[in-house]
Amino acid sequence: MAKRERRTFSKEFKEQIVRLHLSGKPRSEIIKEYELTPSAFDTWVRRHKSTGSFEEKDNRTPEQDELINL
Repeated sequence: MAKRERRTFSKEFKEQIVRLHLSGKPRSEIIKEYELTPSAFDTWVRRHKSTGSFEEKDNRTPEQDELINL
């Protein structure tokens, strides 16, 4: 299987994908239509639900922040 080229997505694109999901569009359809990896999709939805942010730094636990600061 060929290695997929890593793509980057804007915050606006991620928000659009999460909104589609929240409006009832099935996860499998979104992943297929936009050629997303299931893990990327799940991460976006999880981060949006927990903090409203897609930035990794905004989604770290206090323990993870402390380890990074050490």
